[in-house]
Amino acid sequence: MDLERDQQRARRKAVSAQERERRRDANAQPKGRARTAATRRRGAELEDAILEAGWDVLVEDGYPGFTYEAVAARAGTSRPVLYRRWPQREDLLVATVKASWRPIPRPNTGNLREDAITYLIAAAAARASMITVLSVQLMEYFRATGTSLSELRETLRPPDQLTPFEEIVARAVERGELPRQERSTRVVNLPFDLLRHDLLMTLRPTSEESIAEIVDDIWLPLLGVQ
Repeated sequence: MDLERDQQRARRKAVSAQERERRRDANAQPKGRARTAATRRRGAELEDAILEAGWDVLVEDGYPGFTYEAVAARAGTSRPVLYRRWPQREDLLVATVKASWRPIPRPNTGNLREDAITYLIAAAAARASMITVLSVQLMEYFRATGTSLSELRETLRPPDQLTPFEEIVARAVERGELPRQERSTRVVNLPFDLLRHDLLMTLRPTSEESIAEIVDDIWLPLLGVQ
């Protein structure tokens, strides 16, 4: 157990450092700075500050440290303010993740291969930090709730929306690049699943060469594209 705790701490430190580096690269201002009591915020401004503070707490302390007290202190507000908006800790957690989860544009280049590669390159750049944070820092959350990263991801996607690769394949079918037939959901979504695995194993963006291998050597042959 001590070894496992040490490993989790090491992963959390790596994720926290990675997130700080991502912010520096994006020239982003640090989020969640404590506000003075004299600073009065309401509505969307207050909610944004709380969710930014929540993300900082999650990145630095993981799910065990993600408490109403910690988030309120980081946001410079009070616990009752959080309780009124998010009665359950899990509600606050999902809202925090959703606020930081930015959709990735779905390309429409007119070519199946180019759509797939373009999307994966964008996803590797945008999701490397997010996926590692969620996987490492929410390990205790997934254990406590009996859920998974995949299930959490489903709550972030608008209802009834196709996955990116379901949309990419559907467009290819409409263009006549692929025959109109039933396809396994697992096969259709395989490129992103492989990308996510690579991100988790390396804790850094996947190279364009590896992305091309995923598409050209694995996915397209499974779809019957020569």
